[in-house]
Amino acid sequence: MKKNLLALRWVVLALFVFSSCTSSNEEDPQPAGSQYFVSAKSLGILPKAALQVYAATGGFSQFVPYLNYDVAFYQVVYNTTYKGTPVQASGLLCLPQGTPSPPAVVSAQHGTIFADADAPSNFPGGFSGFEMLAAIGYVTVIPDFIGYGTTKNLVHPYYDEEHSAAAVVDMLKAAKFYLEREKVATNDNLFLIGYSEGGYVTLAAQKEIEANPSNGLDLTAVAAGAGGYDLTGMMSTIATVPTYAEPSFLPLILHGYNVTYNWNRPYSDFFQQPYAGKIPGLLDGTKDREQINAELTTSPSDLFNPTFYANLNVSAGEPVLKQALIQNSLLDWVPKTRTRLYHGTEDEAVFYQTSVTTYNQFLSAGATNVTFTPIQGGTHRTSIEPMMLDVLPWFASLNQ
Repeated sequence: MKKNLLALRWVVLALFVFSSCTSSNEEDPQPAGSQYFVSAKSLGILPKAALQVYAATGGFSQFVPYLNYDVAFYQVVYNTTYKGTPVQASGLLCLPQGTPSPPAVVSAQHGTIFADADAPSNFPGGFSGFEMLAAIGYVTVIPDFIGYGTTKNLVHPYYDEEHSAAAVVDMLKAAKFYLEREKVATNDNLFLIGYSEGGYVTLAAQKEIEANPSNGLDLTAVAAGAGGYDLTGMMSTIATVPTYAEPSFLPLILHGYNVTYNWNRPYSDFFQQPYAGKIPGLLDGTKDREQINAELTTSPSDLFNPTFYANLNVSAGEPVLKQALIQNSLLDWVPKTRTRLYHGTEDEAVFYQTSVTTYNQFLSAGATNVTFTPIQGGTHRTSIEPMMLDVLPWFASLNQ
């Protein structure tokens, strides 16, 4: 399927009406969000028929009947911050064409990626699947995240709450400004959706939006699937299981924290050889998850430095790392917006228990509008489709 999808990308490229024009005209007074918007470059318009083929080939055949609109795609560059320093990040803005009434806005957060070629703003080279939301009739905003797209030379702050939230919130502000400036009408509904890392990023953004009305964003509903919300529980489980199916995730989070928090520890502190020596090359932005997994081992005890591995199971071991995991876990708040959580019961990459723990914590803290849907027998790769099939009619029912 992956080879077929790669081949189809070249077909889609041929169907595009490309434009390299960058929108930069500004008028006074500026709509809200002008300080976040940098540019919007047209990538072209893709007809719904091509998107239907693209969806079917990419493993999303059940969504083909929902894809009713041609879509205009834009690479948006916007201002945000990384480690306290201003940077210009990027993402994909997808505008449905010819909707009968002003559409709602959806911010969609993609799952874990490694290769910069997979960044959403590289569409059609990068295809997250969330682009289909625009063909369904939603104005769709898909952030690349820091470390990809225009910020590909920076280290991705994987599972860092602050940067995760900012990537979404700041792009939404930039997109809101651009849509208003270009007189693209939308209704008042704003939805968030994400899966895997994107599920985590979605809740991080929801937490920030709800905590700070000054962002000027009002949420209608939120759907998050298979995110590692309970990072302490995730790492504790990885430290005790004999095998872990997605070893590539482990250097990504440890490298991200090591750089984001200026720990400056050598890779050999975390990993044993030969893996410690491989990791810089594996995380250089040119390799995908499968390629990286093939160079590592699924045995945590063989992958990790023995001292580091032992300290994961000792309460006093690795205190700085464990504190970072606590601080970035999304267990210390109560969602206000209508929220649905989803997780496959057989998820081998982001353990099912993380959503169970998070949901129970929300309930015990007083949440009244959060539901949790276990996807029976679902793995990390197979659970996004049933999640989406449940979310789409729910969003539609609220988009009034």
